[in-house]
Amino acid sequence: MKITKRIASFIIVWIITCSFPGCSTISGKEKLIRQYYAAYENKDWHIMELILADGFTFTSPAGDDHINLQLYMQRCWPNAINTKRFDLEKIIIDGEDAYVTYNGWTTGDKLFRNTERFKFKEGKIKENECFFGTGVSFPNNNTK
Repeated sequence: MKITKRIASFIIVWIITCSFPGCSTISGKEKLIRQYYAAYENKDWHIMELILADGFTFTSPAGDDHINLQLYMQRCWPNAINTKRFDLEKIIIDGEDAYVTYNGWTTGDKLFRNTERFKFKEGKIKENECFFGTGVSFPNNNTK
């Protein structure tokens, strides 16, 4: 009988905890992150338009210092052509920030491994800051 009461108590606490906004927000942010990478895999700019916030900026070591959405589309989106897939290794969400480490694969089967920091605002991605790791660093990089 004590086990049944403990299980029932656990279920009640779990239901109450997950009814708070933070519980659904975290899964919503992870969904946005996964949609972001899926847009590249599927070469679907329309997904990006839906998930990126007004005033979105992108930063990377390739000379992109808080570039706006228009420049991001011109400079970075062409990488979608050479992007095969992303294997998301780790997603850490902390409030309005998220960190993602992944292995990416080009259509030529070259590895690029990066970590990216996302900032969210009003249910959309407001900022992405990319840190290059081992490999070719981004799909259109021809230096390796």
